Amino acid sequence: MDELVHRTVADGIATITLDSPHNRNALSAQLRRELREHLTASADDPAVRVVVLDHTGPVFCAGMDLKESRSAGADDQGVQEFPAILEQLWTSPKPVVAKLAGPARAGGVGMVAACDIAVAADTATFAFSEVRIGVVPAVISVTVLPRLDPRQAHELFLTGETFDAHRAADIGLVNSAVPADSLDAEVKRYTDMLALGGPNALAATKEMLTSRRPADMGEAFARMLDLSAQHFAGEEGQEGMRAFAEKRKPHWVPEALR
Repeated sequence: MDELVHRTVADGIATITLDSPHNRNALSAQLRRELREHLTASADDPAVRVVVLDHTGPVFCAGMDLKESRSAGADDQGVQEFPAILEQLWTSPKPVVAKLAGPARAGGVGMVAACDIAVAADTATFAFSEVRIGVVPAVISVTVLPRLDPRQAHELFLTGETFDAHRAADIGLVNSAVPADSLDAEVKRYTDMLALGGPNALAATKEMLTSRRPADMGEAFARMLDLSAQHFAGEEGQEGMRAFAEKRKPHWVPEALR
């Protein structure tokens, strides 16, 4: 079968492209499997500094492949695979940027929320459409709800209303909504900034951002003090401070950005 997800690496950026436009990049079994493989390869590749999740065709991702779901049994609905994909995006040691030139629905919105940064063309639309077909947006809630104001989440999850990219930015689902002809430049602006960060520092910062904080403030400060000290004294931190003093880029910065 033809590959439905492609991966290319250039200048430290791994671009993972959903390429199943015939079904609006729906999350078929094949696409889920290939997406997981490419996310794993990117996480393990020392040449990769940042991951961009891109797509072909007019739709970013329409959610689960309903044609497959109608013919599958209760135990074969991608219930295990899709949470693993969201977790890979959420916990990836490399920052992940979602690039949307078109709509996202259901599981597609879950993936957008799982990425660290999301940039959308202002013509893109979004919807939590599950309730309108009699199902629950349960799995995607794990990544979506931390991004949204609770009042907005209640409205949009319960009504299934379609909303535009500007509202998505206002409620925290995406970082930026730009004209379609500015989408590439806006994504590059983010990837260039992300590539300036130390790989170990970025991975540790992502883990810090997504970890549950201790209820006790003293314990929280103790953990953060230890984390800070490790990285100040570490090889990467020492190199970063030397580079700052010497007015040069640290060695981890890709050559294209030096």
